[in-house]
Amino acid sequence: MDNKDAEKLFFIPFNTGGHWLLLAINPIREIVYYLDSLGNDWTTYPDMKVLIDTVLQAFRAQRDIQTSRRGANSITWIKVACPQQRNQIDCGYFMLRFMRDTLALGRLKIPTDYFDEFKCAFYTKDQVDEIKEEWCQFMITLNVCS
Repeated sequence: MDNKDAEKLFFIPFNTGGHWLLLAINPIREIVYYLDSLGNDWTTYPDMKVLIDTVLQAFRAQRDIQTSRRGANSITWIKVACPQQRNQIDCGYFMLRFMRDTLALGRLKIPTDYFDEFKCAFYTKDQVDEIKEEWCQFMITLNVCS
């Protein structure tokens, strides 16, 4: 990675053991955007935070970035106020929708109050069904289901 990569986001779908959430990471700027459709804080999943912080520290060390006492404290975690699910089963679709919305807008940063274009307290059934349909079509094109 070089300076042109300083504005890239890497998406990490993360399963906590029964719940999907999305991490969008800018490793150069050491920013982790945290999107959880249950509204939990990242402190709910301490192992996840330790893992991601460790990966970013290793990335920093590999690039031989001088830290000058920065350590893990320099990693910025941003909780994004994103649409919330109303049941206990749609978290995977919400995670996919968050990723798709970010990619569709071509944004390099995610606002803490989500994107104005998609801002809502909850996705409608039609919005969740839309991502389900897109996912099914994608899987069909890959011939995964044959």
